[in-house]
Amino acid sequence: MYALIDCNSFFASVEKAFHPGLRGKPVCVLSSNDGCIVALTPEAKAAGLHRGEPIFKCREAVERHHVKVFSTNMMLYAAMSKRVTGIIRQSIEQVENYSIDESFCNLDGYERHYDIEDYMRQVAQRITTWTDIPVSVGVAPTKTLAKMGSKFAKQYRGYRGVCMIDTDEKRRKALELFDLADVWGVGRRSLEKLHSLGVTTPLQFADKPLPWVRNHFSKPGYQTWLELNGHPCIDTAELVSRQSIGTSRTFGDMVCTLDYLKAAVATFAASCATKLRAQHSVAGTVTVFICSNPFRDDLEQYSNAGTALLHVPTADTIEITEAALGVLGAIWNGRILYKRAGVMLGAISSDACVQQKLFDPIGNRPERQDLSRTVDMLNQRYGLKTVSLAVEGESVQPWKVHCDHKTPNYLTDIREILTVRI
Repeated sequence: MYALIDCNSFFASVEKAFHPGLRGKPVCVLSSNDGCIVALTPEAKAAGLHRGEPIFKCREAVERHHVKVFSTNMMLYAAMSKRVTGIIRQSIEQVENYSIDESFCNLDGYERHYDIEDYMRQVAQRITTWTDIPVSVGVAPTKTLAKMGSKFAKQYRGYRGVCMIDTDEKRRKALELFDLADVWGVGRRSLEKLHSLGVTTPLQFADKPLPWVRNHFSKPGYQTWLELNGHPCIDTAELVSRQSIGTSRTFGDMVCTLDYLKAAVATFAASCATKLRAQHSVAGTVTVFICSNPFRDDLEQYSNAGTALLHVPTADTIEITEAALGVLGAIWNGRILYKRAGVMLGAISSDACVQQKLFDPIGNRPERQDLSRTVDMLNQRYGLKTVSLAVEGESVQPWKVHCDHKTPNYLTDIREILTVRI
């Protein structure tokens, strides 16, 4: 059996944990640059707010219902996520972090010693007691069904935080009630294809014969079909390692100078390289895009992108940044005021086996790898961007995002430690 522990409205729940006076009140968290709503509490949903909605469009509702608004603080959320994971690992041996607010747990063998439903309810209660973060738990024979169970646990209070799909009768009932668009592994194109084939519920898809599935779908669709029928086959560690890696931002203020744009692109490239090393991967291509503000009709509009091929797949910050800046120089237009830029890494593969080239222009790769690992260690120990490339510039620049409602880094910065007055 697998369990998925999902933190409810995680970003908003973290903010409420550090602001006890907000319990039971509407709260929402904004995206970078305080643009759109990315997380909100049930009370905020009841006030008519929706995820993805630009904040300027719902300002009246925010003021009328006294909704508390916060800027995204990923450092704080990551620190709290680490605490939640630590609590889970104290109770369950095999834990796999799937995202910042989701963890899969392998419960094989636990049924011989515990009532799994009660045991997972105790784990969920411990998380809430120790962190004030509410969680929903789904337990099922496969990870896809476990994710489905966690959504039912979140939606219906009768489950008391844990939905267990442990019989075929429960599985079929869950598949009949669940929305096909919300099934893990069913994307937009897969959904359109299923609808064109007359499939409108997960149960209808699961009941299709094996030859039909193999005739209409590739491996991911076939794996989803197996999981819906109770046969585990998805390796989430493999899925995470294969995902594309990118960093992009909408600038706080529009920029027109190449130096500021270089600083932004270099910062994004360094962030991508750090993520790449964290999952023990390397990239073969670097893509950079830049664009103007599409909402300013009074300004000249421009957008462009370019891709550079790396000589050898790498996770080296310096090499990736140099490639990104080379692409930026090729697509730069000096007449434009820029509002957004981003860096994407492609052709991602494992760093366990990298094909070398005879005429590699970089002759000290082992030393460069040691340098990157040392920088990562220093930044993890002393704080993000303690060590960075000079081209990334100073901490205060026009392109930096606006965070006018940001909660201090209570858990990671001694200068911002929480002060309690009694």
